[in-house]
Amino acid sequence: MKQFTLFSILLLTSVAAVAQQEQDSTQVTYKKRVLESTEVDFLMSYYKQDGVHSAVSGGKGMEELSDVTPTIVVAMPLNDDDVLTVDAGLSAYSSASSGNINPFDSSTPSPWQASSGASASDMLTSLVVNYSHSSDDRNDIWNAHLSGSTEYDYSSFGFGGGYTKLFNDKNSEINISGNVYLDSWRPIYPKELQDFYNNGYDLNGGIFNYFTITGNTDYNPSRFTPHPKKNRNSYSMSFSFSQVATEKMQFSIFADLLYQQGLLSTPYQRVYFADVADSFINEFHLADDIERLPDNRFKLPVGARLNYYVNQWLVVRTYYRFYTDDWGLSSHTANIELPIKLNDRFTVFPMYRYYTQQGSKYFAPYNMHMSTEQYYTSDYDLSTFDAHQYGFGINYTDIFAAARIWGYGIKNIDLRFNHYSRSDGLDANIVSFGIKFVQQ
Repeated sequence: MKQFTLFSILLLTSVAAVAQQEQDSTQVTYKKRVLESTEVDFLMSYYKQDGVHSAVSGGKGMEELSDVTPTIVVAMPLNDDDVLTVDAGLSAYSSASSGNINPFDSSTPSPWQASSGASASDMLTSLVVNYSHSSDDRNDIWNAHLSGSTEYDYSSFGFGGGYTKLFNDKNSEINISGNVYLDSWRPIYPKELQDFYNNGYDLNGGIFNYFTITGNTDYNPSRFTPHPKKNRNSYSMSFSFSQVATEKMQFSIFADLLYQQGLLSTPYQRVYFADVADSFINEFHLADDIERLPDNRFKLPVGARLNYYVNQWLVVRTYYRFYTDDWGLSSHTANIELPIKLNDRFTVFPMYRYYTQQGSKYFAPYNMHMSTEQYYTSDYDLSTFDAHQYGFGINYTDIFAAARIWGYGIKNIDLRFNHYSRSDGLDANIVSFGIKFVQQ
């Protein structure tokens, strides 16, 4: 009897275990995947600008620049819970401004003339690998990433991670993340300063053997010395909170803490002193020194988003950000976008962005700094200005991805155009295109 009872218990235990395994297997099999299948994004943007305040020429000169940026982003589900995303991109630019790091390859150097030197064009290559893991109930998401990029005079390595918590039936969301970027300069300096330094602070050699100096012929940029530091490290912490407030309204708030240390100035940007006599070669003003800025910087941006569902055809998306740092720079950004749904597949969205900035305490216009100052820049990106950006876009979405190319369905196509205008004379146009494929 005892043997029969023991056998019965074992049999029932085995049946229960098998049933539990089958139940667990069923749960795993039918658990909704975070990402159903591999998605591939092809992105392309074209940017073109011009202006009259080249930082390379000390706040005076053409700012003509064009940039083409092709990017591919591949998101791959590793299993039900984990996704690996690889983002690889190129940025190929041509710049009349940066070409004037060495304008002396021309017999008539001028800040208004494009140089054909090596620095007139460059290519940035970048790679970001991101891994994310979601909990079974999809209320907890962890992610981590590694990144790297390189160009002619600059390289960057970064890593970071974050955590997202959803609660209140997924109507509330908190996100916290941190990032570290360890960058390194391979500094290049304005040609006249580099030759003066290489010749032992003397005008015998380099470009000075081929050109005649006018104005102050006793050119002596003795303030110039190469930067002893070549690293730039950046550390950031980000926090955001999102809430579905009503059936029609959703809002979010965010704040970032950023700290940078190292070589934070740009080595090839010239500065001119008002209390030093001017020296020229043809029309090109010879630099008194390069941009000098503190080797640390603390930044604090805070902001909010508010989206309102008006009806099935219109959504209002708004954005505001306030920024301040310990260089004395502060700014306000306001943005509105109005997606208008034409039908089930096509959406158009006009947009407008306003930006206003109070410049850094270290900024002064062309030839307005004094040689007694410790820090100085004539980069108009750090000046006081207002900016307007007007844009328009069209989006095509096919949730069934019926159209196919090479076995991948076209899920989304996005085309945008923006015009940017700054009160200091800088104007730019940006065209961007994106197409998303999903593996069938």
